[in-house]
Amino acid sequence: MSTISITKAGEIPGETTLKVEIASVDVQTASDKAAAKFAKRARIKGFRKGKVPKDVILRMYGDGIRESVLQDLVNESWKTAIEQEDLKPIADPRIKDLKFENDQPLTFELLVETKPELELTRISGFEVKRKSATVSDSDVDDQLDSINKKKSAWAPVEGEKPQLGDLVTANVTVIQEGEEPGEPKPAQLVIGDGSAIPEIEERLMELDIAEVKVTSVRYPDDFSDETMRGQSRSVRLELLEIKRQELAELNDDFAKEMGDFETIDDLRKAIREDLENEAKREADAGVRQQIIELIATANNVAAPEGMIQRFTAAYAEGYEVGQEQFEGFANEFRPIAESQVRRDLILDALSEQNDLKATEDDIDEKVAEIAKQRNAEPGEVYASLEKAKRLTELERTLTEQKIFDFLLDQNTIVDEA
Repeated sequence: MSTISITKAGEIPGETTLKVEIASVDVQTASDKAAAKFAKRARIKGFRKGKVPKDVILRMYGDGIRESVLQDLVNESWKTAIEQEDLKPIADPRIKDLKFENDQPLTFELLVETKPELELTRISGFEVKRKSATVSDSDVDDQLDSINKKKSAWAPVEGEKPQLGDLVTANVTVIQEGEEPGEPKPAQLVIGDGSAIPEIEERLMELDIAEVKVTSVRYPDDFSDETMRGQSRSVRLELLEIKRQELAELNDDFAKEMGDFETIDDLRKAIREDLENEAKREADAGVRQQIIELIATANNVAAPEGMIQRFTAAYAEGYEVGQEQFEGFANEFRPIAESQVRRDLILDALSEQNDLKATEDDIDEKVAEIAKQRNAEPGEVYASLEKAKRLTELERTLTEQKIFDFLLDQNTIVDEA
């Protein structure tokens, strides 16, 4: 066992810096052991296995021995640091200022990301507004129209110009000043859905099929590419095809095609119930978010930089964000990452400080509820959740429900009219 000196060199919320020093004699001992392992396995012509001189081993495998020594001593130091400093790391440490020289002590710093210990002094006495979950007849009509559009086929249109809502296929080529237009690539867009620059949509609505037009368009001030915002460019447009949806009549026959409904009124009722449930879920989520934000502000809860970076990196990987787009993504995503990190820290602290955790009975009860909905056996549902590695997610969901029930009892919820 090496003699490892570990001292705390700095601490900020969510990160501790530890200075590590290992005496040169212990570094040499580790080097000798590593060299012996390499010598035992080495096969070098002219020497029997296990009988290769140390100087030959060092000359041939010096870099590998050095790497092995460093890895072993860093791992040993990390284990010692966790025990000595009573750390609760949430990630492997980062190594900084490493100095590894012959006949000198090995020194480096461990940057350890830890979960901050929150002292939540105020979690009650807040007034929170709950958004109305009322669903209007217009909301139902809009949802019914959306369903109708999703199931309706597109039919070609000839002899007309495009209209709002039409699906058009067109060649859209940006002409760079002083350059020849590139090979056009057909693109599809629905006029009026906001997927294209408004001025391009306006120009396309002036064209007949097969007509070509070169025109100037101005890019919006909020265009995704910052370098093009507010800029005007020449664009070559060629309209290739127009399609229009043939919407079905909203009657009882339509309702029967959509499922187990006898009349259009039955379908409207089902849509209203779905919208009301969704509105209630959104209202509840809004209340939860407000409470968390109020607690974060009242208790000065900060999101540690390391946790923000890890959260952002995980989402970037999930969304397959390339390295060249990562910086822009991280800047845009940062407010969401900060909010989520603060939320997780507060919920974990509330769970620990108030013993609010899902029990085995809670999980079994929820599994039985899910099984009843699926008309399945609870054991089958439990096994499927375990196989899909979703039991931890279920436990987390039930724990959060307990926490928010606890918070709702201690704060005032005002329903908006």
